[in-house]
Amino acid sequence: MLPARRSLPDSRQLIPSPRSIALGLLLLVLAVGAYFGARETSVFAVQKVDVRGGTPALRAEVNAALAGEVGSSLLTVDERAIGRRLSSLSDVRSFTYDRAFPHTLRIVVRPEIPVLIVRRVPGSDAFLVAASGKVIRPLPHSRLSSLPRLWVKATTPITVGAQLPPRLLPAAATLAAARGTSLPGGIRTVSAGSAGLVLTLGGGLQLRLGDDGDVRLKLAIARRILAVTSAAASGASYLDVSLPQRPVLGTNSQVGG
Repeated sequence: MLPARRSLPDSRQLIPSPRSIALGLLLLVLAVGAYFGARETSVFAVQKVDVRGGTPALRAEVNAALAGEVGSSLLTVDERAIGRRLSSLSDVRSFTYDRAFPHTLRIVVRPEIPVLIVRRVPGSDAFLVAASGKVIRPLPHSRLSSLPRLWVKATTPITVGAQLPPRLLPAAATLAAARGTSLPGGIRTVSAGSAGLVLTLGGGLQLRLGDDGDVRLKLAIARRILAVTSAAASGASYLDVSLPQRPVLGTNSQVGG
């Protein structure tokens, strides 16, 4: 017995009717109109800016910077607009935002992490610098801070809100890597001269790192050596871990740069 033939649907049945097309276009127009209407009316107006992350002081600064967004539609708020308003806040490293309909703009900020004080000499200029190398702000009372110091010439260009000069960036990155690392006496100063990176610890011992490669490994090796060796008792004045596989504890403390 031969199988029954199935007839193919008439192609005319697959073509939408003029009425269906008209209805679809009408719904599209209504949706677009509703969207643009919501953008221009107070239906989704920002009534509250909810800032999270950072310190209370930073959250207050972000709230003040974004006060101009109150009253505008959540649909018109975008990352560029927020970025423009926050660009003057050098304490903000990055942010994310969310439209919490119907009336809340939610901002989550990631603050810069201070790791260093740059001092220009001669003079008394001092600047707070973040782990990213960004200059956060001037520091009129730098003596009140226990952060490590980096001494530079008075002619060194330093701009609040901008990065340190490229040759100084490894110093900030190294101190960022050293956060939480327990070194005897802590880190008092850092230098980034021709001899490479040198950290001076609280007891006067110099920790020579060389270039900024494998910094975490070098710091881990130094911490282990200093944990089992009394540099003061041995008369050592420096620990050179520029070659991690061949650390040297020595007494010649002269370093160029």
